[in-house]
Amino acid sequence: MLKLSPSILAADFTRLGESCAAVLDAGADMLHVDVMDGAFVPNISLGVPVLAALSARLPAFYDVHLMIRRPLEYIKPFCGAGASLLTFHLEAESPVEQTIRAIRDAGCRAGLSIKPATPPEAVFPYLDALDLVLVMSVEPGFGGQKFMPAAAGKIAAIRAEAERRGLSPDIEVDGGINPETAPLCVRAGANVLVAGSAVFRAPSPADAIAALRRACGA
Repeated sequence: MLKLSPSILAADFTRLGESCAAVLDAGADMLHVDVMDGAFVPNISLGVPVLAALSARLPAFYDVHLMIRRPLEYIKPFCGAGASLLTFHLEAESPVEQTIRAIRDAGCRAGLSIKPATPPEAVFPYLDALDLVLVMSVEPGFGGQKFMPAAAGKIAAIRAEAERRGLSPDIEVDGGINPETAPLCVRAGANVLVAGSAVFRAPSPADAIAALRRACGA
């Protein structure tokens, strides 16, 4: 089943709770929370206090994407703040297997993300332990970038390997998702789409979400 996870990076931060609630009411399945530390990626976004405040007032599935250098050090704080799923980068400095275990021990689902330059085969050793694989279709760090078509091939490779092993993790794609690019990803095997500007900054988030679903035949 197709799931839409709008990125709150594109929300109106002066009305964050109201903006997120409107997107959920419009049909989003979850909220994507981009956490950036200014070191792993060249931008700084938000952290534990914002997630804690938002989750306390707005019940939702919080799809938290850690774009930070040492994710292992922040697992407990983010899970305690309301994260439902924590995704970290394979390219980060924390040991992958240890970080996955720490996420599960903290009571969250575990995801692993790869940047555009990282081959899909890099996630294969960890597939059995993951709930989700996130394929970045832009360079992480800033919203509003153009979709990189090579992401579709990476999604297809990961989905094929998962099916070969009898696994069915969610495969998420993030970056430049709109009604033109979303079907490419879904046909390749993605079932979770992160769309920030296309949803939060649309005149009607409900129409934008409906258009994405319609484009993907969902």
